[in-house]
Amino acid sequence: MFRTVAELIDQAEQQNIPISEVMIRQEMDVQNVTREQVMTQMEKNLRVMEKAIEDSLQGVQSVTGLTGGDAVLVQNYMKDKTPLSGHLLLDAVSKAMGTNEVNAAMGKICATPTAGSAGCVPGVLFAVKERLNPTREQMIRFLFTAGAFGFVVANNAFISGAAGGCQAEVGSAGAMASAAVVEMAGGTPEQCADAFAITLKNMLGLVCDPVAGLVEVPCVKRNAAGSALAIVSADLALAGVKSRIPCDEVIGAMYRIGQTIPASLRETGEGGLADTPTGRFLKEKLFGSK
Repeated sequence: MFRTVAELIDQAEQQNIPISEVMIRQEMDVQNVTREQVMTQMEKNLRVMEKAIEDSLQGVQSVTGLTGGDAVLVQNYMKDKTPLSGHLLLDAVSKAMGTNEVNAAMGKICATPTAGSAGCVPGVLFAVKERLNPTREQMIRFLFTAGAFGFVVANNAFISGAAGGCQAEVGSAGAMASAAVVEMAGGTPEQCADAFAITLKNMLGLVCDPVAGLVEVPCVKRNAAGSALAIVSADLALAGVKSRIPCDEVIGAMYRIGQTIPASLRETGEGGLADTPTGRFLKEKLFGSK
């Protein structure tokens, strides 16, 4: 059993196995199940993610009308123009937003680690799929690598916006995706940790301020930013750029910052963007004045 990223990396290096394999073996041990059972369950999660992206690219709309259709707009833009940020990066953005549009439209998604941050991991995975051409097993392993880092965050900090702001949700999700894509691209366990740390460092302090208390605005576009940052951080780590602050210390910093974020900025819908004139107008439009 590992509780820190340092322990996770140590186990991977000592046994000369990837981080995904450390997580698979831990799941087998904790749940007392076979490898086939563990892999089958994660395959089910992968299929849910895949279906959500497919649905989103057909166009979905939330009941409130606040979100929907942006994933399709981005895909159309990529077909008609040459994206400034590049096709892979923008494809991840589109698929991350699409996943969260499906969530807002009451569709089925896989929380990674939460519903509000469910776009980053699949968005990145299904974007790099076109570049790296992974096998189905490698795609499943991507999710185990992401899960290993999410496991550490959940046990040492928090993964909910209500507890620690959006840094705990999209910050964690983007970092999880970044670590996973590094392994898929052939990086070392240490490089996975560097990518995770770089992503999370750049999300520290991010507040949770949903307009009208709904997981739509700005949540959908924050997943876009999280997925983009994940890919950039992965490239930095693969290039040999290291995080000067160790991964576990970054997670600790996120926890302490989350404790200081006021309640109005922790998913209550009382501050930040939710408390702008337009934010208040949309809330009143949807729910009436109180």
